[in-house]
Amino acid sequence: MDVLKPISDDVRFAQLEFRKHTKAKKLVLGCFLACIAAVLQSAGGFLLGIGYFISPFATLPILIGAMFSLQMGVMSYFITILLLFILFPSELVVFPFTTGLLGIGIGAAFSFFKKRLSIISLGAILLTIGIMSLLYVFDFPVLGPAISDSFSFRTAGSIFLFSFLYSWLWVEIALFFFKKLKIINPRKK
Repeated sequence: MDVLKPISDDVRFAQLEFRKHTKAKKLVLGCFLACIAAVLQSAGGFLLGIGYFISPFATLPILIGAMFSLQMGVMSYFITILLLFILFPSELVVFPFTTGLLGIGIGAAFSFFKKRLSIISLGAILLTIGIMSLLYVFDFPVLGPAISDSFSFRTAGSIFLFSFLYSWLWVEIALFFFKKLKIINPRKK
């Protein structure tokens, strides 16, 4: 799990294989991923306590969609937002700025960068911007009452450090997923 190590070609292989599918299959997969993301994100409201440990996994379906195709990832992101508007509107404030934005950012970074550090950094920057937007622009206490509503560099640095480590974790989870996908579909060149 070296941050400076380049990623393998497993993601590129999966993207090329995904492009061979019909538009209908892509649309169905994108909607399926959006439904999974909406259910996982709303688990924090439906299942108090344990649901807060389940809801961060809403990043994974959006991340998978964006890794296959940025267009499908963005579509899944917006469909998830619409589903959350219907199912659990209180989670609608958190998802677009945290878990969903992280999934889109890391998924897009896999298409543009080959180094882990670049991919992790883009995800961390987007997650930091999302959390700080909720805290300081919308005055939504996403981190609880322990964080004051006035800006401080110490808080911003702590948020970025957390975002970097969290993004690193998701990059490693995504790479593990795509290695397993390669084992399932062994038609590599």
